[in-house]
Amino acid sequence: MRNLLAILAAVAMGILAYTEVTARLTSLETSRELFNADLLKKSEQLPTDQEQFMLLEDLYKTVEKIEVRIEAMMHNKVNIEFIQKQLSKALEDIENLKDKVRANGKGTY
Repeated sequence: MRNLLAILAAVAMGILAYTEVTARLTSLETSRELFNADLLKKSEQLPTDQEQFMLLEDLYKTVEKIEVRIEAMMHNKVNIEFIQKQLSKALEDIENLKDKVRANGKGTY
């Protein structure tokens, strides 16, 4: 009788352990499936994400256009400075010529 009770207790403990292991495996598999589904869902692009990407691309294109204009303005600045130097030199030459004409006494205005 005692051996029968020991065998029944061992079988009951085995069934309980098997049930716990099965429940734990089911829980882990469910967690993994939920994680995979969530990961796939997050990897898909939503319409708002696509719109944001389009806006970013437009901003990059606008910035590139602005950079080109800034470079062109830098070249214009160099050209303007060069012309200013040439004009001031020309004005000095004109003044020198006027002074020479006045010194000769031939100049009338």
